[in-house]
Amino acid sequence: MYIVVLCTIPKGKAYEIARKVIEQRLGACVNIVDNIKSIYWWKGNIEEDSEELIIIKTKREVLEKLTNFIKSIHPYTVPEIIALEIIGGNIDYLNWIEENVK
Repeated sequence: MYIVVLCTIPKGKAYEIARKVIEQRLGACVNIVDNIKSIYWWKGNIEEDSEELIIIKTKREVLEKLTNFIKSIHPYTVPEIIALEIIGGNIDYLNWIEENVK
């Protein structure tokens, strides 16, 4: 099964984390979306931050390892790591994910 993993990261840190995910072969591709504005509850207060979003295309079987890896290098205490199942798509692209995630 193939998945997309979403992870928000403090502005200026996404490239570093994305690159490490690819180097570890935990994702076949990581997109970086800049200029995300997040509004959220944290410790009883409403917070606002400028962030970046990484979108990781990978396989379900590496999700636990990917999650642990991101948590080990992410600056947040509780990083957002959310996985969404890919229910279909270009079979050539899905095969490419299969070939590039170890």
